[in-house]
Amino acid sequence: MNRRAAVAFIFVTVVLDVLALGIIIPVLPRLVEGFLGGDTVSASYALGVFGTVWALMQFIWSPILGVVSDRFGRRRVILISNFGLGLDYILMAMSPSLAWLFAGRVISGITGASFTAASAYIADITPQEKRAGSYGIIGAAWGLGFVLGPAMGGLLGQANPRLPFWVAAGLTLLNALYGLFVLPESLPVERRRPIEWRRASPFGSLRLLRSHHELFGLATVSFLYYLAHQVLPSVYVLYVSYRYAWDERTTGLTLALFGVLNIVVQGVLVKRVVARLGERRALVIGLVMGAAGYAVYGFANESRTFLLGIPIGMFMGFVGPSVQGLMTRRVSATEQGQLQGINSSIMGLTGMIGPGVFTLVFARFIDQRGPWAGWHLPGAPFLLAALCVVSAAVLASRATMRVADAGAGVAGAR
Repeated sequence: MNRRAAVAFIFVTVVLDVLALGIIIPVLPRLVEGFLGGDTVSASYALGVFGTVWALMQFIWSPILGVVSDRFGRRRVILISNFGLGLDYILMAMSPSLAWLFAGRVISGITGASFTAASAYIADITPQEKRAGSYGIIGAAWGLGFVLGPAMGGLLGQANPRLPFWVAAGLTLLNALYGLFVLPESLPVERRRPIEWRRASPFGSLRLLRSHHELFGLATVSFLYYLAHQVLPSVYVLYVSYRYAWDERTTGLTLALFGVLNIVVQGVLVKRVVARLGERRALVIGLVMGAAGYAVYGFANESRTFLLGIPIGMFMGFVGPSVQGLMTRRVSATEQGQLQGINSSIMGLTGMIGPGVFTLVFARFIDQRGPWAGWHLPGAPFLLAALCVVSAAVLASRATMRVADAGAGVAGAR
């Protein structure tokens, strides 16, 4: 197998998948609001339910698809999920009611869990010492998709709020058709294992995390990191509008800056830094810089100071690829799908918890009418995120202390 060609295909797959997801971000609120007669308050509650249920589907289905890919191979799971997601976008484009649109978001939460198989595909075809670099490329694909997607969605949505759903469907189905002809299978038959449904549940899969003394610690690091990361999509727009009076244009440009810097870090720097310093040091550096970035965001009294935090926090891009690379070293080849399912479940769990936590903290610390009136601290959500990342840095340092990067081997079959 040509590893570079396979990684390139997975990169394109992730870009198009995330692009398709990003395209609908600017228009979904308008569509929901339209179904509710223009009631913005009710639409806000509905969108909160949509987001929570989508994350719940990711939490439940990611380990299932991971275990299924360990049994039947990655290719089938990736392609079936892509076809399913494309058809689901058509369903949402044609939705005659809010209930149908909600059903579409539930299905997209399930089919979107195919990133589990895509991540396992990378582990299958990449040597241990190069996995962090490959995962960095996949992280860059996420960044690129989220830079281009919302911009395209905003332009297309001006013509018709349903048009972005049709474009997303077309992109996803075309990508699935392309993969049908060019994507080879990455998991040989001799490395597959029978389905054990107890491994497929989010809680049953914890047995794998307990199989190695470092694995559970690294999973906890991932949880704290992704939980902190939820602060940006949860309160960023509200925060910069409230504290700095930024308009939509400034907010959009800074979000695009986040995406561009993420592409640079994960697509260019991760591979070089990990090759020079190793995954463990890159992970700790990324966490420390990320905590510093969140602290700057939280304490910044003016917008210029806030902007200074962006190039500091950008080095958080080291975290995801490094922790992924470290974790894949510690399970056998037949368990990579299950491991990636656990990782995706962790992200789904933080997606259910984070938005509620950070929006509640933000509301409490800006409310001058309640019992917290004397604690006016708009940056409190970012400071809480910084605390989470500091905790993750301490835990990461301790969890990986015993095994140097170069000597870390793959866990044997248990």
